[in-house]
Amino acid sequence: MEAAVANAPFRLPEAPVEADLLAKYFRVLGDRTRLRILELIAEGERSVGDLAAELGEPQPKVSNHLKCLRWCGFVVTRREHRTIYYALADERVAGVIQLGRALLHENAGHVAACARVDRSGC
Repeated sequence: MEAAVANAPFRLPEAPVEADLLAKYFRVLGDRTRLRILELIAEGERSVGDLAAELGEPQPKVSNHLKCLRWCGFVVTRREHRTIYYALADERVAGVIQLGRALLHENAGHVAACARVDRSGC
């Protein structure tokens, strides 16, 4: 892990504890576009062009999100000629998203009304 952290495109405390890493891991899922990408990829592998078209987002934006998802181990790639296809690195990611949806359905009103999370301090 030390080599990955030393070369990482993000900053953590000098001696990160598991809670620091887990919070960062969940922040990856906290972005609407990345979450939507993972949901689409859970249905089947997609190229960046496929994802950009399905999301209605510019390809460079989708590519940046895919770079994040790949770095953090959420997705893997497969090259076919000049096209790179993205797939879930682990099917448990889809399970985490499904569990999140189930929990949300039980608490949607509270989540929608919460203003503290939007101000980055819950």
